[in-house]
Amino acid sequence: MSDQGPERRFRTLFISDVHLGARGCQAAKLLDFFRVHDADTIYLVGDIVDGWALKSSWYWPQSHNDFVQKLLRKARKGARIIYVPGNHDEFLRNYYGTHFGGIEVVESAVHEGADGRRYLVIHGDMFDLVVQNARWLAHLGDKAYDFAIKMNRLVNAFRRFFGVPYWSLSKWAKLKVKNAVNYIGAFEETLAGEAKRHGADGVICGHIHTAAIRDDHGVRYMNCGDWVESCTALAENEDGRFEIITWTHETSTRALLAPPVAARAA
Repeated sequence: MSDQGPERRFRTLFISDVHLGARGCQAAKLLDFFRVHDADTIYLVGDIVDGWALKSSWYWPQSHNDFVQKLLRKARKGARIIYVPGNHDEFLRNYYGTHFGGIEVVESAVHEGADGRRYLVIHGDMFDLVVQNARWLAHLGDKAYDFAIKMNRLVNAFRRFFGVPYWSLSKWAKLKVKNAVNYIGAFEETLAGEAKRHGADGVICGHIHTAAIRDDHGVRYMNCGDWVESCTALAENEDGRFEIITWTHETSTRALLAPPVAARAA
Protein backbone atom coordinates (compact mmCIF):
# COMPACT_ATOMS: atom_id res chain seq x y z
CA MET A 1 0.00 0.00 0.00
CA SER A 2 1.16 3.47 -0.83
CA ASP A 3 1.43 6.08 1.93
CA GLN A 4 0.64 8.78 -0.66
CA GLY A 5 -2.98 7.68 -1.16
CA PRO A 6 -5.20 4.92 -2.53
CA GLU A 7 -3.59 2.41 -4.86
CA ARG A 8 -6.64 2.41 -7.18
CA ARG A 9 -9.00 5.31 -7.80
CA PHE A 10 -12.31 4.81 -9.61
CA ARG A 11 -14.96 7.02 -11.07
CA THR A 12 -17.61 5.36 -8.87
CA LEU A 13 -17.76 2.72 -6.13
CA PHE A 14 -20.92 0.86 -5.10
CA ILE A 15 -21.10 -0.80 -1.66
CA SER A 16 -24.08 -2.66 -0.22
CA ASP A 17 -25.04 -4.93 2.68
CA VAL A 18 -22.36 -3.94 5.17
CA HIS A 19 -24.70 -4.66 8.13
CA LEU A 20 -23.04 -2.42 10.71
CA GLY A 21 -24.41 -3.48 14.10
CA ALA A 22 -24.48 -7.17 13.20
CA ARG A 23 -21.83 -9.54 14.53
CA GLY A 24 -21.18 -10.93 11.06
CA CYS A 25 -20.21 -7.51 9.66
CA GLN A 26 -16.62 -7.41 8.40
CA ALA A 27 -16.10 -3.67 8.87
CA ALA A 28 -12.36 -4.06 9.44
CA LYS A 29 -11.98 -5.56 5.96
CA LEU A 30 -14.05 -2.75 4.46
CA LEU A 31 -11.82 -0.17 6.15
CA ASP A 32 -8.81 -2.01 4.75
CA PHE A 33 -10.45 -1.94 1.31
CA PHE A 34 -10.95 1.84 1.49
CA ARG A 35 -7.31 2.38 2.39
CA VAL A 36 -6.45 1.07 -1.06
CA HIS A 37 -9.50 2.13 -3.13
CA ASP A 38 -11.26 5.47 -3.55
CA ALA A 39 -13.73 7.14 -5.91
CA ASP A 40 -15.22 10.51 -6.80
CA THR A 41 -18.72 9.12 -6.08
CA ILE A 42 -19.68 6.38 -3.63
CA TYR A 43 -23.12 4.76 -3.60
CA LEU A 44 -24.26 3.01 -0.42
CA VAL A 45 -26.80 0.58 -1.85
CA GLY A 46 -28.74 -0.37 1.27
CA ASP A 47 -28.37 -2.39 4.47
CA ILE A 48 -25.31 -0.41 5.48
CA VAL A 49 -26.62 -0.30 9.07
CA ASP A 50 -28.49 -3.35 10.39
CA GLY A 51 -31.39 -1.93 12.38
CA TRP A 52 -32.89 -5.41 12.81
CA ALA A 53 -29.76 -6.69 14.57
CA LEU A 54 -29.42 -3.57 16.74
CA LYS A 55 -33.04 -3.93 17.89
CA SER A 56 -32.33 -7.49 18.98
CA SER A 57 -29.08 -6.71 20.84
CA TRP A 58 -26.76 -3.72 20.74
CA TYR A 59 -23.43 -4.43 19.07
CA TRP A 60 -21.26 -1.55 17.83
CA PRO A 61 -17.49 -2.17 18.06
CA GLN A 62 -14.89 0.47 17.26
CA SER A 63 -14.41 -0.77 13.68
CA HIS A 64 -18.06 0.04 12.91
CA ASN A 65 -17.66 3.55 14.26
CA ASP A 66 -14.38 3.93 12.35
CA PHE A 67 -16.11 3.07 9.08
CA VAL A 68 -18.82 5.71 9.66
CA GLN A 69 -16.12 8.29 10.43
CA LYS A 70 -14.24 7.27 7.27
CA LEU A 71 -17.32 7.94 5.14
CA LEU A 72 -17.90 11.33 6.79
CA ARG A 73 -14.27 12.29 6.15
CA LYS A 74 -14.61 11.33 2.49
CA ALA A 75 -17.73 13.51 2.21
CA ARG A 76 -15.90 16.44 3.82
CA LYS A 77 -13.05 16.03 1.36
CA GLY A 78 -15.43 16.38 -1.59
CA ALA A 79 -16.58 12.86 -2.46
CA ARG A 80 -20.24 12.60 -3.35
CA ILE A 81 -21.85 9.90 -1.19
CA ILE A 82 -25.38 8.71 -1.99
CA TYR A 83 -27.24 6.44 0.44
CA VAL A 84 -30.12 4.28 -0.85
CA PRO A 85 -31.61 2.57 2.26
CA GLY A 86 -32.57 -1.11 2.27
CA ASN A 87 -34.86 -3.19 4.48
CA HIS A 88 -32.40 -3.54 7.38
CA ASP A 89 -31.86 0.24 7.51
CA GLU A 90 -35.44 1.11 6.58
CA PHE A 91 -35.59 3.67 9.42
CA LEU A 92 -33.70 5.98 7.05
CA ARG A 93 -36.59 5.86 4.59
CA ASN A 94 -38.21 8.58 6.68
CA TYR A 95 -35.38 10.92 5.66
CA TYR A 96 -35.41 10.87 1.86
CA GLY A 97 -34.06 14.13 0.46
CA THR A 98 -31.99 14.97 3.53
CA HIS A 99 -28.24 15.09 4.13
CA PHE A 100 -26.31 13.65 7.07
CA GLY A 101 -22.79 15.05 7.22
CA GLY A 102 -22.81 15.48 3.44
CA ILE A 103 -24.28 12.03 2.75
CA GLU A 104 -27.42 12.21 0.57
CA VAL A 105 -30.33 9.90 1.47
CA VAL A 106 -32.52 8.99 -1.53
CA GLU A 107 -35.18 6.39 -2.34
CA SER A 108 -33.42 5.40 -5.57
CA ALA A 109 -31.03 6.96 -8.03
CA VAL A 110 -30.17 6.90 -11.71
CA HIS A 111 -26.44 6.71 -12.22
CA GLU A 112 -25.09 7.88 -15.57
CA GLY A 113 -21.97 5.96 -16.50
CA ALA A 114 -18.92 7.44 -18.19
CA ASP A 115 -20.17 5.99 -21.49
CA GLY A 116 -23.58 7.67 -21.14
CA ARG A 117 -25.46 4.53 -20.11
CA ARG A 118 -28.02 4.97 -17.35
CA TYR A 119 -28.35 2.58 -14.40
CA LEU A 120 -31.18 2.38 -11.88
CA VAL A 121 -29.67 2.12 -8.37
CA ILE A 122 -31.93 0.44 -5.79
CA HIS A 123 -31.40 -1.95 -2.88
CA GLY A 124 -33.87 -4.51 -4.24
CA ASP A 125 -35.86 -5.60 -1.17
CA MET A 126 -39.04 -4.06 -2.59
CA PHE A 127 -39.05 -6.93 -5.09
CA ASP A 128 -38.56 -9.65 -2.48
CA LEU A 129 -41.99 -11.16 -1.81
CA VAL A 130 -40.87 -12.68 1.50
CA VAL A 131 -39.72 -9.30 2.84
CA GLN A 132 -42.85 -7.53 1.61
CA ASN A 133 -45.55 -10.08 2.44
CA ALA A 134 -44.18 -12.26 5.26
CA ARG A 135 -41.94 -10.10 7.42
CA TRP A 136 -42.03 -12.66 10.25
CA LEU A 137 -40.54 -15.22 7.86
CA ALA A 138 -37.91 -12.72 6.75
CA HIS A 139 -36.92 -12.15 10.39
CA LEU A 140 -36.82 -15.92 10.99
CA GLY A 141 -34.61 -16.34 7.96
CA ASP A 142 -32.40 -13.54 9.29
CA LYS A 143 -31.85 -15.53 12.52
CA ALA A 144 -30.95 -18.65 10.53
CA TYR A 145 -28.56 -16.56 8.45
CA ASP A 146 -26.90 -15.23 11.61
CA PHE A 147 -26.31 -18.83 12.74
CA ALA A 148 -24.73 -19.67 9.37
CA ILE A 149 -22.43 -16.66 9.70
CA LYS A 150 -21.33 -17.80 13.19
CA MET A 151 -20.50 -21.22 11.76
CA ASN A 152 -18.69 -19.46 8.93
CA ARG A 153 -16.45 -17.65 11.45
CA LEU A 154 -15.66 -20.95 13.20
CA VAL A 155 -14.75 -22.68 9.95
CA ASN A 156 -12.49 -19.81 8.89
CA ALA A 157 -10.78 -19.71 12.29
CA PHE A 158 -9.64 -23.27 11.60
CA ARG A 159 -8.67 -22.36 8.03
CA ARG A 160 -6.53 -19.45 9.27
CA PHE A 161 -4.84 -21.76 11.79
CA PHE A 162 -3.81 -24.08 8.96
CA GLY A 163 -2.85 -21.20 6.66
CA VAL A 164 -5.75 -21.74 4.25
CA PRO A 165 -7.39 -18.66 2.63
CA TYR A 166 -10.84 -17.34 3.62
CA TRP A 167 -13.83 -19.27 2.29
CA SER A 168 -17.53 -18.52 2.74
CA LEU A 169 -19.41 -21.54 4.06
CA SER A 170 -22.75 -19.71 3.97
CA LYS A 171 -22.24 -18.57 0.37
CA TRP A 172 -21.29 -22.10 -0.70
CA ALA A 173 -24.39 -23.56 0.98
CA LYS A 174 -26.65 -20.94 -0.59
CA LEU A 175 -25.39 -21.69 -4.08
CA LYS A 176 -25.78 -25.46 -3.53
CA VAL A 177 -29.46 -25.24 -2.57
CA LYS A 178 -31.63 -25.46 -5.67
CA ASN A 179 -34.38 -23.20 -4.30
CA ALA A 180 -31.84 -20.52 -3.39
CA VAL A 181 -30.35 -20.65 -6.88
CA ASN A 182 -33.82 -20.34 -8.41
CA TYR A 183 -34.58 -17.42 -6.07
CA ILE A 184 -31.44 -15.59 -7.14
CA GLY A 185 -32.29 -16.09 -10.81
CA ALA A 186 -35.84 -14.81 -10.31
CA PHE A 187 -34.55 -11.80 -8.35
CA GLU A 188 -32.13 -10.88 -11.15
CA GLU A 189 -34.85 -11.17 -13.79
CA THR A 190 -37.27 -9.05 -11.76
CA LEU A 191 -34.71 -6.31 -11.14
CA ALA A 192 -33.75 -6.29 -14.82
CA GLY A 193 -37.44 -5.84 -15.66
CA GLU A 194 -37.63 -2.87 -13.28
CA ALA A 195 -34.67 -1.25 -15.05
CA LYS A 196 -36.49 -1.65 -18.38
CA ARG A 197 -39.61 -0.08 -16.88
CA HIS A 198 -37.56 2.99 -15.96
CA GLY A 199 -36.03 3.17 -19.43
CA ALA A 200 -32.57 2.47 -17.98
CA ASP A 201 -29.77 0.47 -19.56
CA GLY A 202 -29.21 -1.53 -16.41
CA VAL A 203 -29.74 -1.92 -12.68
CA ILE A 204 -27.33 -1.81 -9.74
CA CYS A 205 -28.59 -3.40 -6.52
CA GLY A 206 -27.72 -5.41 -3.41
CA HIS A 207 -29.95 -7.33 -0.96
CA ILE A 208 -29.23 -10.97 -1.87
CA HIS A 209 -25.49 -10.96 -0.97
CA THR A 210 -24.50 -12.36 -4.36
CA ALA A 211 -22.21 -10.18 -6.47
CA ALA A 212 -22.75 -10.38 -10.22
CA ILE A 213 -22.42 -8.62 -13.56
CA ARG A 214 -24.79 -10.15 -16.11
CA ASP A 215 -26.34 -9.29 -19.47
CA ASP A 216 -28.80 -12.19 -19.56
CA HIS A 217 -32.09 -10.27 -19.37
CA GLY A 218 -31.84 -7.65 -22.11
CA VAL A 219 -30.27 -5.08 -19.79
CA ARG A 220 -27.22 -5.14 -17.55
CA TYR A 221 -27.80 -6.54 -14.05
CA MET A 222 -25.13 -5.72 -11.46
CA ASN A 223 -25.13 -6.64 -7.78
CA CYS A 224 -22.60 -5.23 -5.29
CA GLY A 225 -22.53 -8.34 -3.10
CA ASP A 226 -21.93 -7.77 0.61
CA TRP A 227 -19.46 -7.27 3.49
CA VAL A 228 -20.62 -10.20 5.61
CA GLU A 229 -19.86 -13.22 3.42
CA SER A 230 -18.01 -12.33 0.24
CA CYS A 231 -16.56 -8.83 0.89
CA THR A 232 -17.19 -7.44 -2.58
CA ALA A 233 -17.63 -4.02 -4.16
CA LEU A 234 -18.74 -2.91 -7.60
CA ALA A 235 -16.45 -0.37 -9.25
CA GLU A 236 -16.80 1.81 -12.35
CA ASN A 237 -13.59 2.75 -14.14
CA GLU A 238 -13.07 6.08 -15.91
CA ASP A 239 -13.95 4.50 -19.26
CA GLY A 240 -17.32 3.21 -18.00
CA ARG A 241 -16.13 -0.38 -17.54
CA PHE A 242 -17.47 -2.11 -14.43
CA GLU A 243 -15.74 -4.74 -12.33
CA ILE A 244 -16.39 -6.59 -9.09
CA ILE A 245 -13.59 -6.46 -6.56
CA THR A 246 -13.30 -9.18 -3.92
CA TRP A 247 -11.27 -8.16 -0.87
CA THR A 248 -9.85 -10.54 1.73
CA HIS A 249 -7.75 -9.06 4.51
CA GLU A 250 -5.90 -12.31 5.18
CA THR A 251 -4.33 -12.41 1.73
CA SER A 252 -4.57 -8.69 0.80
CA THR A 253 -5.46 -9.71 -2.74
CA ARG A 254 -7.78 -8.10 -5.24
CA ALA A 255 -9.62 -10.63 -7.41
CA LEU A 256 -12.13 -9.87 -10.15
CA LEU A 257 -15.25 -12.02 -10.21
CA ALA A 258 -15.87 -11.02 -13.81
CA PRO A 259 -13.08 -10.52 -16.35
CA PRO A 260 -12.84 -7.02 -17.91
CA VAL A 261 -14.11 -8.20 -21.30
CA ALA A 262 -17.28 -9.72 -19.77
CA ALA A 263 -17.85 -6.63 -17.65
CA ARG A 264 -17.42 -4.15 -20.50
CA ALA A 265 -20.55 -2.34 -21.64
CA ALA A 266 -22.05 -4.04 -24.68
